[in-house]
Amino acid sequence: MNLWHWISGALMLAGSLFALTASIAVVRFPDTLTRMHAATKPQVVGLVLVLMGATIELRGHGNVWALILVGVFTLVTAPVTGHLVGRTAYREQRHRDGLLRVNELGDKDPDNDTD
Repeated sequence: MNLWHWISGALMLAGSLFALTASIAVVRFPDTLTRMHAATKPQVVGLVLVLMGATIELRGHGNVWALILVGVFTLVTAPVTGHLVGRTAYREQRHRDGLLRVNELGDKDPDNDTD
């Protein structure tokens, strides 16, 4: 076997493990904000690793550009989606009490008005 096959296989396996841990975390974590973290960060890293492995395996084919576009669109849209899910969860009070250390969206304290 060629060295490139081993590298692409290792990248795909590592990406699959990242995606597996993300899916387990989405089921196991207790609230929306921690689930959001699991759904965005390791899932995106896992997908990018799988796409890198597939790109190495398919090098020289026309399908490589489609894989690159999928990776770029995922990297662009995942943070926006995570932000919107987190903001919606905050507004609907779907987070644990004491989880947020800084509450930038909360009501301002009238005694400490620094504006």
